[in-house]
Amino acid sequence: MSIAASAGFTGKPAWIAVPLRLALTAAMALGIAWACGKAMAIDARMTQPPGLFRGMLHGALMPIAWPTLLTGSEQEIYAARNEGRPYKLGYSLGVNLSGLIFFGWFFVAVGQVRNRVQRKGPQ
Repeated sequence: MSIAASAGFTGKPAWIAVPLRLALTAAMALGIAWACGKAMAIDARMTQPPGLFRGMLHGALMPIAWPTLLTGSEQEIYAARNEGRPYKLGYSLGVNLSGLIFFGWFFVAVGQVRNRVQRKGPQ
């Protein structure tokens, strides 16, 4: 089952399906950004130095902080005061797992497009 079919976009004309996909993607991005902002605000109020799990949170949120860094906003993406090795392991796990999720989704989508083009064949 394709991503479009699971989202209920099959059978709709392209002039409806494409804006719906874009709106859904934008809404999801805004929701994720809002949730990440809240998570970082809560994390900033904690007094003990971050360990493994907070390192995973910081690592997972690091790619999401990239657009804010591009706009010139100061965004802390690594805790200078941490528990050492557990934090560093958690940070690298968070970065790698978020990359796996993003690029895994991307390569699945590219594979679906490639399969769709190959099924149509040359025109």
